[in-house]
Amino acid sequence: MSTYTIDTATSRATPTPVPMKRLTVPAIRKRKGGEPIVMLTAYTTRMAQLMDPHCDLLLVGDSLAQVIYGLPSTLPVTLDMMIAHGAAVVRGSHHAVVIVDLPFGSYEASPERAFETAARVLAETGAAGVKLEGGVAMAPVVEFLTRRGIPVMGHVGLTPQAVNALGGYGARGRSNAEHAQIIDDTRAIAEAGAFVIVAEGVVEGLAVELTAAVPVPVIGIGASAQCDGQVLVSEDMLGLFERTPRFVKKFDDLAGRISAAVETYAADVRSRTFPGPDQVYAARD
Repeated sequence: MSTYTIDTATSRATPTPVPMKRLTVPAIRKRKGGEPIVMLTAYTTRMAQLMDPHCDLLLVGDSLAQVIYGLPSTLPVTLDMMIAHGAAVVRGSHHAVVIVDLPFGSYEASPERAFETAARVLAETGAAGVKLEGGVAMAPVVEFLTRRGIPVMGHVGLTPQAVNALGGYGARGRSNAEHAQIIDDTRAIAEAGAFVIVAEGVVEGLAVELTAAVPVPVIGIGASAQCDGQVLVSEDMLGLFERTPRFVKKFDDLAGRISAAVETYAADVRSRTFPGPDQVYAARD
């Protein structure tokens, strides 16, 4: 086993960290009904460094398919992709609990298959737990993992890995049957041992009902402010994309600011005003 030391004075990707005690899975679970839990997605070391002091949870989501790789859905994401990005986020964080999505096809076949996948993710990334989608059908998998020491974050409602079966990305829980099914799914995952559950794209009344129905925190995305916490895709809330889901609030316009900065850079290069005296090296005397 080899060890190495990074020179934080010269590595822009590894600034000297501010000492912080990392939160734990039990600490997150105890936040039920208390101070709202702050969660954002992260896929890279630098973004993790910037978000870590402000977040309780960092999710290495399979949404990296669209955000990082320009893929049409989350379905093509591989386990190797999730592990590479998961390890990067763990390296960039010192405070938040880091959770990694299990990609489509890597856990559904059997509890044993899910354990092999999840064990590899934790061993190779250093993350605290994994997230998987599904309700009643996935409860045996959640129980199998949690009984073997692998913390699991559940995900109910709009589950992107099932987009083909769901027929799209519309809100869930509008019909009585779907409403009842999502409640059953949430309870089943909670009873199976999930320490927290993401409720995505469900109508607000259902989100409030789900939050009250289980003893573990429910984190909303396109749900309700009455959930135990909130999560968004970071690049969405930072305004890096022109098109975002209607439930996203853009807290900045990074796309516009980046475009303006690049436009200025291009003008300086073309006018030969960059590099200037402060950016070039003079000959030694």
